[in-house]
Amino acid sequence: MPMGRTFLAEIGNAHRRTFRSVVAAVFVVLAVGGMPADAAGPQSVADLAERLSGAVVNISTTQKLEGREAVPMPDLPPNSPFREFFEEFFNRQQRGQNGMPEREQQANSLGSGFVIDPSGLVVTNNHVITGADKIQVNFADGRNLDAEVVGRDAKTDLALLRIKPTSPLQAVEFGNSDQLRVGDWVMAIGNPFGLGGSVTLGIVSARNRDINAGPYDDFIQTDAAINRGNSGGPLFDMNGKVIGINSAIISPTGGSIGIGFAIPSTTAQAVISQLREHGEVRRGWLGVRIQNITDEIAESLGLADSHGALVAEVTPGGPAAAAGIEAGDVILEFDGKPVTAMRNLPRIVANTPINKQVPVIVMRNGEKKSLSVVVGDLKVGEEDTSVDEPETAEPEETPVPEAKTVDQLGLKLGILTDALREQYQIKESVSGVVVTEVTPGGPAAEKRLQPGDVIVEVGQREVQTPDDVAEQVAEIAKSGRKSVLLLVSNAQGEPRFLGLRLGGDAGESKP
Repeated sequence: MPMGRTFLAEIGNAHRRTFRSVVAAVFVVLAVGGMPADAAGPQSVADLAERLSGAVVNISTTQKLEGREAVPMPDLPPNSPFREFFEEFFNRQQRGQNGMPEREQQANSLGSGFVIDPSGLVVTNNHVITGADKIQVNFADGRNLDAEVVGRDAKTDLALLRIKPTSPLQAVEFGNSDQLRVGDWVMAIGNPFGLGGSVTLGIVSARNRDINAGPYDDFIQTDAAINRGNSGGPLFDMNGKVIGINSAIISPTGGSIGIGFAIPSTTAQAVISQLREHGEVRRGWLGVRIQNITDEIAESLGLADSHGALVAEVTPGGPAAAAGIEAGDVILEFDGKPVTAMRNLPRIVANTPINKQVPVIVMRNGEKKSLSVVVGDLKVGEEDTSVDEPETAEPEETPVPEAKTVDQLGLKLGILTDALREQYQIKESVSGVVVTEVTPGGPAAEKRLQPGDVIVEVGQREVQTPDDVAEQVAEIAKSGRKSVLLLVSNAQGEPRFLGLRLGGDAGESKP
């Protein structure tokens, strides 16, 4: 090859080698230095886990089980040759194989907990200790101490225990779960499957989860592995503060599939503080029955969105009644806190001090109204508002009087006569227009109305006859609204609001 070509080829090879080196360097920068520092997660949590593990304990409980009833010994004559044989057999039957009477057999269960006070206060889940005759707190260093229950709260599934150590214990502190964000790193320490202390790491997957576990659900969801035995154990942030108490999982097998739930520390702190001081939880009470606001209800009320809690019923003599709150009001704010959804209101009210006078903003007939309510005691309210069980006797068949069909709702309605009241076992306190038939596939059927339900109000106006219903529906349809708000009561007198879309021609009804 001529010298000129060789020289040019060498120059080209040098350029290619340089280009490949630059590209490789770029990839190294992207792989190592180009990633945000917090995206890779914590390099190690070993120091944090070592520092905190001493405050996390295992909770074991013992419960006496009732054995099966013993077969009675036959009544034999005193001189029977078989009497001695049967006495020996039945005496042996009364005792278990290990010599322990069957009625004193024991069952053990395992959970987790954590120390919040060096003097010996331990937090765990209420369901971990439910039914226990004996509770023992077990430490990683081998110490085992008997515990007594200071207080428990089934509605939030929390319990506070007391043990008596011979020296101060290592304790951990609560953090602020309100500051958590989805994606934050968290660490769970517990005793899954009774194997001993175990540490798992993950992130906050979601907040404010409602899993229908209780009236005050507001769970933190995490993918940090939580298994059986983790219940009652702490969920830590990366500063070593307890921001949740591990309580539940969703799993078909009982093991972690990455969906675990923890009680937020802000909820737990308020409950634990009251258990520590009073041995029970005292919650605020408003005295209303509330429900969600659907899109149809929001449209029928002229609301811009479905925020708030719709008052379906006001307890006579309760705080809400005294403040002038009415059925049909939409509670938008309570004590300066916005009610963004129905399920938020019970938590806000429950956490409000008893006897505190607070402002309440409601939407009534399209206008905001400010009221003032003195918060009551939930325990007193629950005692005073017990409901008698309805009679369950089968009603006799009685002829149904002539009814009217309102096609826009998909309902056949009748006047609430004594005969229909008896047929559907409707309480005397219930008044309105009774549903006698529901059109399949119609607006009412979509909302699961059924014969025996009673329409009390249409468009927040009381109705007494099927004609009242038809006229009010026709008036609402002519106003241009596509849905109508009904106040419906069941036979036991429990009211609820329903938003029904209007079907058929406006004003159409037939006998």
